[in-house]
Amino acid sequence: MYLSSEWKSEIFAQHGGAATNTGSAEGQVALFTKRIAHLTGHLKKNKKDFATQLSLQKLVGKRRALLAYLYKKDIQRYRAIIKALELRDIIK
Repeated sequence: MYLSSEWKSEIFAQHGGAATNTGSAEGQVALFTKRIAHLTGHLKKNKKDFATQLSLQKLVGKRRALLAYLYKKDIQRYRAIIKALELRDIIK
C-alpha cells in the first residue's frame, strides 16, 4: 500500500523535522502533496471515478488552507516548503 507507516514517517522526518512530528504544517503539506499526486494518477486512468475526484478536491483545499496558514504565520517556512516540494514556479 502506498500509505505505509514507514513511508509516512519518512515524509514527516524529511519535511516535518522528526518522524514523530506528524502535526507540523510542512509535514502535512508534504503528505497531502504525495496523496494528491497518487490520486491524480488514478484519475487519469479512471476518468469517471467521481468519489476519487471529490476526495482529490478536498485534499487540494486542505493543502491550500495549510499553505495559507504558513504564508500568514511564517513566510520563510512557506517559501521553504514551496521550494522543497516544487509546488509553484513563482515564490511570493
